Amino acid sequence: MLTLDKNHNPLENKELIASFFSQKQDLKQLIGETDTLFQELNPLPALLHSSLFSFKSLLHSFPKVLLSTSWHKHLEDMPIVETDEQETIFPFWKKKLDQEFTRLQNEITRQVNVKEFGAAGDGVTDDTEAFKKAIGHGKVKVVVPEGVFVTRGIRLPSWTMLVGSGKGTTVIKLHDRAPRSRQLVTNSGRWRGNHHVLVQGMSLDWNIERLGPKKRTAAGNNQSSCLTFAHVIYGWVKDVEGINPGLHCFDVSSAVYTYFGDGTRARRSSRYIWLDQLNGYGFGDDGITTHHSDNILISNCHMCDPSGRAHKEGFSNSNGIEVDDGSRNVTLVNNSTTRCFGGVEIKAHHNSAAASNTQIIGHLSIHDNRSYNFRHIGHHIETDTESMTAYNIKATKIVAVAPIRTPLYKDSTPRALVISAYRNVVINQFVVVGDPHYDYRGEPVIAVQYRSRNIMLNGLNIKDFKTAGEDVKVFGGGHGSDAVEIRNVTIQDSAPTALHIGPGIQQIKISNVQAVCEKGREGLVARQSEPKISEFHALGYKTPIAVGNQT
Repeated sequence: MLTLDKNHNPLENKELIASFFSQKQDLKQLIGETDTLFQELNPLPALLHSSLFSFKSLLHSFPKVLLSTSWHKHLEDMPIVETDEQETIFPFWKKKLDQEFTRLQNEITRQVNVKEFGAAGDGVTDDTEAFKKAIGHGKVKVVVPEGVFVTRGIRLPSWTMLVGSGKGTTVIKLHDRAPRSRQLVTNSGRWRGNHHVLVQGMSLDWNIERLGPKKRTAAGNNQSSCLTFAHVIYGWVKDVEGINPGLHCFDVSSAVYTYFGDGTRARRSSRYIWLDQLNGYGFGDDGITTHHSDNILISNCHMCDPSGRAHKEGFSNSNGIEVDDGSRNVTLVNNSTTRCFGGVEIKAHHNSAAASNTQIIGHLSIHDNRSYNFRHIGHHIETDTESMTAYNIKATKIVAVAPIRTPLYKDSTPRALVISAYRNVVINQFVVVGDPHYDYRGEPVIAVQYRSRNIMLNGLNIKDFKTAGEDVKVFGGGHGSDAVEIRNVTIQDSAPTALHIGPGIQQIKISNVQAVCEKGREGLVARQSEPKISEFHALGYKTPIAVGNQT
């Protein structure tokens, strides 16, 4: 079975992903198909709610007014994704970012080498002051040559390029006496904000060894990471490696994370950021994460093997790539993750707006506990309030290989896909490969659950989950899902039950399913719901179809 280590070249992801699909697919056509499926859903609008602020809230919650704003403010439609002649995929807004990159180049008035200012790069000498002098007040390209440069943290002003000689060649490392809260590289003015900042061609070593055997490695909020863009407009991070951070390898964030309730998001967000060709491992929480920020492109990246040490042992929600609280218009293209809790998690905490308008085009998840996990925590069961902000996900040409249990989150069951609380979700072309010798303990492979609505699963190819319970389970009941369509599915030698539809689901459509299982139990089970079924074929199952009182 395919394995990827921390040195995996993420530029290989595109071809690796394509190798799981039997036919070469025209990407432009495939993306257009996903867009069409999304429109077929008749996407549900966001829930209306009262204004975030009132005179009473101004008197009693000044920090809330100062630090947060309404999720609906500046809300846009999901960005159009385009392809060029080389099948490069990008959201339409990237053209604006490219124009700003030209502006950045034109604004640079000097190029310097950090060694000209006394940097030793010997892995011992404190080079912090040399970087400060080289960077100055910006409008500079700072070249960092081969070597290990020890610093107590680097702060980048606007109009700055920090450029090394490549991953593993140029290494910037945190000083042994740097506090646990320190970000290795970040922008200089998170409250006023910065703009036009580039970091390229280096490894960022957070030097976790300096903390000794402490259980927790993160100091709280958006501190303790290898690289943080906090309130940055127009930013680029390319060909960079993040090593063993206390919190995140790479964080695109607002000035601070805020938690003032669903429907709110932080002020001072980051916007127009491109993360490309990044590697990361050993992260205490997530490899790449976004919070309260807009228009982010994450492409050709590989995240693996978190430590989980930002959390209590056994309860670490450490994801390879996480699109978190209040993020909007995030596009993921040809990335890979392995041995994380979540490969890609799109989510929010209960007391923040959910991430919305997220698109995944090409992703390879190997041995992650939950390959793809979409959820708004705290908005799931009947006694919870319904999420106002968990909307709009498109995923095209994605792969999940052998999800497994993990000590990161000791009680979490393996899943290839979980959809909870989100509305308007399209999964188009999804290859799911299990390990036929692994004990999945009768659990479902794909779970659609917890108040998710308007869900389309199209083009699923599932095999080799022989010890699972169901290949696809749509949970019903008072806090179950509804308005779900499953079409164009191939299942081969997998779970004893191919599709299980829970009770009380009012709108469920199933079409063009081919399921083959040598010792199958049930092809389709829907004893307390009445799905609309067409072209369902189950071979090798003791009971091909069990709907209502009929078998």
